[in-house]
Amino acid sequence: EPQHHKPSDNRPAIIFFFGGGWANGSPQQFEEQCRYLASRGMVAITADYRVASRQQVKAVECVKDAKSAIRWVRTHAAELGIDPDKIVASGGSAGGHIAACTGVLTEFDEPNEDLAVSTRPNAMVLFNPAVSFTPGKTDADQKRAEQLASRTGVPPKKISPAEHVTKDLPPTLILIGTKDFLIDGNHEFVNKMKA
Repeated sequence: EPQHHKPSDNRPAIIFFFGGGWANGSPQQFEEQCRYLASRGMVAITADYRVASRQQVKAVECVKDAKSAIRWVRTHAAELGIDPDKIVASGGSAGGHIAACTGVLTEFDEPNEDLAVSTRPNAMVLFNPAVSFTPGKTDADQKRAEQLASRTGVPPKKISPAEHVTKDLPPTLILIGTKDFLIDGNHEFVNKMKA
């Protein structure tokens, strides 16, 4: 929280999701970014979620957890001193994937939650996100696609953000290296967002 923060402040918030291939990772990944953004006036949160190595889950459960985290923050905005209409979803790699899913997917909500509370953030900041599961053209790409199908828990296209782009999505900033193996999928997602 920013210094001297109080519930009546109504500040913008950002929720970070760690990377780790939906298999491992830790909320500590984004602690420094949280401290920095809090020093700049935001309420910054680093969220935990279930992963394969600890809870034996598939990627679809990670998506559900991210959506639940956005919904929980929005539901508790008044006590947290957060503006419920200024929530950013962020994350890296698999965390970037589930952050993007909060903005684009309309399914995979936990059934015991208040579905009237939106899980869609007001903006997304994604670091080297896995936003497309369309297989590339190389043999290595094909092998990755086959491995991916065994890790998602649903057909990969169902949780591929690039497959669910619509005109009303939140503004999105993507940060990714030009040599990153995920770059082609990011271009696909960006081109669909622009269109």
